[in-house]
Amino acid sequence: MSKSDLIDSEEEHRFYKDIHEILEHAKNTAYAAVNDIMTYAYWDIGERIVRQEQKGASKAKYGSYLIKRLAQELSGEYGSGFSVATIRNCRQLYLTFSKESYGYSMLGKVHWSHLRTIMRLDDEDERNFYLNETANEYWSVRELERNIKSGYYKRILSTQFPDKAGKTPKFVKDPYVLEFMGISNTDKFIEKDVESAIISHLQKFLLEMGKGFCFVDRQMHICTETSDFYIDLVFYNYILKCFVLIDLKTHKLTHQDIGQMDMYIRMFDDLKKQEDDNPTIGIIFCTDKDETIVKYSVLNESEQIFASKYMTVLPTVEELKEELERNQLLYGGENNDVF
Repeated sequence: MSKSDLIDSEEEHRFYKDIHEILEHAKNTAYAAVNDIMTYAYWDIGERIVRQEQKGASKAKYGSYLIKRLAQELSGEYGSGFSVATIRNCRQLYLTFSKESYGYSMLGKVHWSHLRTIMRLDDEDERNFYLNETANEYWSVRELERNIKSGYYKRILSTQFPDKAGKTPKFVKDPYVLEFMGISNTDKFIEKDVESAIISHLQKFLLEMGKGFCFVDRQMHICTETSDFYIDLVFYNYILKCFVLIDLKTHKLTHQDIGQMDMYIRMFDDLKKQEDDNPTIGIIFCTDKDETIVKYSVLNESEQIFASKYMTVLPTVEELKEELERNQLLYGGENNDVF
């Protein structure tokens, strides 16, 4: 290779690197903007709910009824993105962070999953501490929950010197901007594009939840003598020592869907499960526009271990359902009719 060819090669390499850096910067900027807008919109919704509840009174008299009615109204107009749980969290967001507080100014700097955890803390100084640490140190939800449970704030408070040794900053999650997610920029997204984006986010969400989830494969090909099958997501949980299969449906849940997951579980137990593994479990996510459903699936002979052991580690149905509904809002927008 001549000297001129070498220079040209180096310049081309720098060119592609520069383009890559521009796109990565744009990704993170877009994520921050979308997250900021959505979080403050949730706060505004919460503020309006409380005003409607109280109507000037010191205490709400019909809050639970109002939230249920609002969930029905919004679900009818915007799809299933606004469940009772999501609306309650919007209300709690407003009640937890007043507009004059430092915490309010930090809301757009952390992910909604982190905020749901931080909102449970009673002490304002402690909430502000975890908001700062999460934003500055790029904590995952798992890291945040672990530090809260271990009393990290109180330990820091007692010593006045935070121990930050060994922390590795991580990039925030990919943005919820459709072009950068590889989704067609059209008036209506192709169902497969939306489905793929939701699966990607669920994959990240479960890994961030911690509690032993390890990613195994996506669209895993399972082959029998007569048929081929593809499982949307496969995880292995090293705490429970079992495989976790995930199937996403974009239509109303049917008995056939449940039977298909049971078949997947049996096939996985026969073909993949090792002797010392516990029975495989499945999770079905259904994003039908009229109703969001999350269903755990286990074989009859595994129901006892599921109730006694698995649910101490796995996220609850409500947590999974809320995350799925949030995804529909992010990826579906006004085009919820694709579901």
